[in-house]
Amino acid sequence: MNSGARLRELMDRGTVVAPFVFDGVQARLAEAAGFEAVYMTGFGTAASYGLPDMGLIGLGEMSANAARIAGAVGVPVIADADTGYGNETNIARTVALYERAGVAALHIEDQDWPKRCGFLEGKRVIPAGEMVLKVRAAVAARTSPDLVIIARSDAYQPNGWDDAIARLRDYRAAGADMVFMDGLKTREDVERAAVDLAGVPQLLNSWLVTPEEANRLGFAVYIHLGLMLRHFSDFRRALEELRDSGRVHVPEADLSVEPVTRLLRRDDA
Repeated sequence: MNSGARLRELMDRGTVVAPFVFDGVQARLAEAAGFEAVYMTGFGTAASYGLPDMGLIGLGEMSANAARIAGAVGVPVIADADTGYGNETNIARTVALYERAGVAALHIEDQDWPKRCGFLEGKRVIPAGEMVLKVRAAVAARTSPDLVIIARSDAYQPNGWDDAIARLRDYRAAGADMVFMDGLKTREDVERAAVDLAGVPQLLNSWLVTPEEANRLGFAVYIHLGLMLRHFSDFRRALEELRDSGRVHVPEADLSVEPVTRLLRRDDA
């Protein structure tokens, strides 16, 4: 069974929880912790280059990272593909590279380029009709019908709720397997999206509800930004501890590279 088919099978059972990861070791840790899918974050991928998520890296860097992560784990990878990096012709190449990378799903968004992180102000979106063409191009470009095409809208912040909902319905009608309303900032937003898009498979990016609540509300996939923010916070604090005390506290059970090596070692190594 390919990864797209596996993801679809998991979604049939309930909400799939996919932790944010931006490299292979994070993906392996997530898999070892028992998660059945992972989410390659564009924010985190840009951060790994020392850059903000503001359209400063492109298709080459993003698809290469998707390939590294997909090659590191056996669970499905859901990947950020930003705006698709151009028009319908570019979208076709984006889908081809991501599919070759081994991802189970990818999402493209209706922001104008250069895009911005979904939780930042100042976003601009392209006309809905242009995004419909992109969605159709993405669906037509995949070689496996199992690859999950997710259409994301960032229209809520610049255009308002009603426009964002109308866009996502149009994207679903254009062939998207799932939709993704980004920029939800309150619990009420999350619950409203569940109601207004009832019956449409949705990806939820939120720390405002638990995975159990997301499942009750009917979301197909749940990703959680908080895990990545915790990673940055913990690493910053460890650096400050080293700077100020000359030491870094590590639990005794973790004072060895052997567990990490064991995690990363292939079965045949």
